[in-house]
Amino acid sequence: MSMIRDLRAVVRPSRVSLRKDGGMYDATRSPATSSAVVDCAVYRDGRRVETEAPLTPHEAVRLARRDGGFVWIGLHEPTEAEFSGIAGEFGLHPLAVEDAVQAHQRPKLERYDDSLFTVFKTIHYVEHDQLDANSEVVESGEVMCFTGRDFFITVRHGGQGSLRALRHRLQDDPELLSKGPSAVLHAIADHVVDGYIAVADAVQDDIDEVETEVFSPGRKGSPRGSDAGRIYQLKREVLEFKRAVSPLLRPMQLLSERPMRLIDPDIQKYFRDVADHLARVQEQVLGFDELLNSILQANLAQASVAQNEDMRKITSWAAIIAVPTMVCGVYGMNFDHMPELHWRYGYPVIMGITVVICLGIHRTLKRNGWL
Repeated sequence: MSMIRDLRAVVRPSRVSLRKDGGMYDATRSPATSSAVVDCAVYRDGRRVETEAPLTPHEAVRLARRDGGFVWIGLHEPTEAEFSGIAGEFGLHPLAVEDAVQAHQRPKLERYDDSLFTVFKTIHYVEHDQLDANSEVVESGEVMCFTGRDFFITVRHGGQGSLRALRHRLQDDPELLSKGPSAVLHAIADHVVDGYIAVADAVQDDIDEVETEVFSPGRKGSPRGSDAGRIYQLKREVLEFKRAVSPLLRPMQLLSERPMRLIDPDIQKYFRDVADHLARVQEQVLGFDELLNSILQANLAQASVAQNEDMRKITSWAAIIAVPTMVCGVYGMNFDHMPELHWRYGYPVIMGITVVICLGIHRTLKRNGWL
């Protein structure tokens, strides 16, 4: 059982702070590489079988079936033609093959004959100097896994979500890798969920920053309404995050609770730990959505209050200006017989009365908080 106790240690080093080093993911397929196969290896008794030259998938299958062990083939964005030979070699179901080639699939777990097809969405936090209405916060990719009795195939889509470092860590623990393809499936699931946790922490910082700015008293220099665009952009990014997290919870529960012939019993119990972490991330993401709704409503309420204050000021000045306007209107009617029209002190008296009335209105409105 010492191997099982070390299970978490194998995948835990992948959890890093995205804000410090820019992310745990890296692309492994070189632009100069014409083949979609990133790595192809045979593992026997938990150790990689060393060969003089890199193995082709066909050679790896023959070697694994002759000497025992299992094959782990990693592919990056294969075309239908590139994947058809591998699919035929392992007898993969056409529907699963179609999903793996076309990508843009919902996280899921499906069983086809003697294989399991699992889809994970990887999430990568995009670093940005300042969050604005056009900032990209999260970037998604896909990892699709075919788990069989003697094979494990990963198909990646997108520039993020490399599994090279994870493969090396598993190779450093032969006792764990001897458990077969189910150990690799668990390690990938744990790796992906650890990525969710790191991204959730980074997104939390962005939300805290926006929340602080929205509720900062006397904030100047920010155009009115600019916060709404930033909040809405964060909501869109959180929605993409939620689409990766929420659908994956049910497959993880199935892997942890339902006995499956292709999943080693010693490994299955550790899927429960992955499901627990995933449930925690889901709660965080749902909380992000509700918090952003509250921040957006508060921001709109602040904008409405500011508009009401502007309207009160405009109305107040209009009331003040209405007094001289009325006086000028009355004495501009050009009647011959009007009070004080021909009086020597009529003009200064009327102007003085007008100023006094305007000052009185101004003082009253200012005392009531309208100005």
